[in-house]
Amino acid sequence: MEKAKTDRINELAHLAKERALTEAELSERDALRREYIGEFRRGTIELLEHTYIQTPDGKKHSLPKKGKRPE
Repeated sequence: MEKAKTDRINELAHLAKERALTEAELSERDALRREYIGEFRRGTIELLEHTYIQTPDGKKHSLPKKGKRPE
């Protein structure tokens, strides 16, 4: 996410502590938060897809998908 967008999220958070946000500010904040969370999730999934577990015998196994047991 671009630095300007994260700065805007922080700016809106500080404003919310000082006063009530307007409808436009609330919708902007919600849209920016959804975008931030989406990018965070995509990055985390990508990281986990490229993470391997190495067993003591030297074999490498990818992480199992949630709810699936390794074979």
